[in-house]
Amino acid sequence: MVKILLLVPEYLPGFKAGGALRSTVNMIDRLGGEFDFKILTSDRDEGDQNSYKNVVLNEWNSVGNVSVYYLPPEDRSISNVTNIIKNTQHDILYLNSCFDLPFTIYPLISRKLGMIPKKPVVIATRGEFSKSALNIKKWKKICFMYIAHILALYKNINWQASSDFEANDIKKALSKDNLKISVAPNIPKYLKPSIFQGSISSPKTLKSFKICFLGRVSPVKNLDFALNVLSRLSIEIEFDIYGPASKDEDKKYWNYCMKIIEQIPSNIKVKYKGPIENHLVNDMFKKYNLFFFPTKGENFGHVILESMSAGTPPLIANTTPWRNLDKQNAGWDIALNSPHKFVSVIEKIALLDEGKYKDLRNSVRNYAEKFANNDSILESSRQLFMNALEDVDVQK
Repeated sequence: MVKILLLVPEYLPGFKAGGALRSTVNMIDRLGGEFDFKILTSDRDEGDQNSYKNVVLNEWNSVGNVSVYYLPPEDRSISNVTNIIKNTQHDILYLNSCFDLPFTIYPLISRKLGMIPKKPVVIATRGEFSKSALNIKKWKKICFMYIAHILALYKNINWQASSDFEANDIKKALSKDNLKISVAPNIPKYLKPSIFQGSISSPKTLKSFKICFLGRVSPVKNLDFALNVLSRLSIEIEFDIYGPASKDEDKKYWNYCMKIIEQIPSNIKVKYKGPIENHLVNDMFKKYNLFFFPTKGENFGHVILESMSAGTPPLIANTTPWRNLDKQNAGWDIALNSPHKFVSVIEKIALLDEGKYKDLRNSVRNYAEKFANNDSILESSRQLFMNALEDVDVQK
């Protein structure tokens, strides 16, 4: 069995980190019987000051069907990370970030200096090379990529893109066309085929239109845009916001959003619900008529699929791989330069009678099932690792 040492900034029992964490969990759940995964990760959730409870630090822990090594901040030195990689048998080193210091940059430096075994390396960029993501701490990232280029840290790297869009982002960011890039979509959780039963009435029969937002409270998720769109509507709306605001820049952004909320019309009732654990997300979505997520960019968007899995139609920007949803009767993806179109969609849903609204939710759920249970997604990840193994001679 192929042994894969996977480094990721956060893993279970964490839940605040979003896409990279969910991608890792789903990969372990669905491919753990075919590949022998071991995970090196941090000892706490994103933004937390304390370690997880009930895990042993600096040792291998059994978490489900995978072994996990939790590192506290004081033990994330380059020498310690190098020793763990060197002493952990693996056929592939799988890095799940481009800019994380201990879990990507340190291993790349150690690899360059010959301090770890010369094994194939796969880097999943997790959307970090998208235009909107690169604009966050832009000059710091530009400087690092320049240094990485000079030091040839990316030599003989196998790149994972979750879509053709992300593959193009990688080529643009690294200014190269001859990169070895495999398009392997992020693995969704398996959805058991069933007769879907919606749990919420149409907005037309309710006293107010129930809309939710789920995502990190940060500029890239574009919560302020959502608030400004809702302020244009005259119908009664309950807008609940879920997600962490744990980083300093996120807290500043939340303060900015709070100022918008203070000025929002009285027919829009806004509540901040804070972070929500992953196992509660599906039931949460079922309580809402619409998921409003005008993100500036996602390399995949697990939260969008999670919404559809609950039968809750997503209203999103056309900045993700989820495109032409309207044609599939599975939601809407709209350009951010057309806020009036977002308004029109919400007004359209508000007029649906009970039968048409239930049909919409069933169509959304069916679309999610068809996508999540497509075997070709798993095959893409299998091929990603097989392609990497073919480079063993190149690594030497």
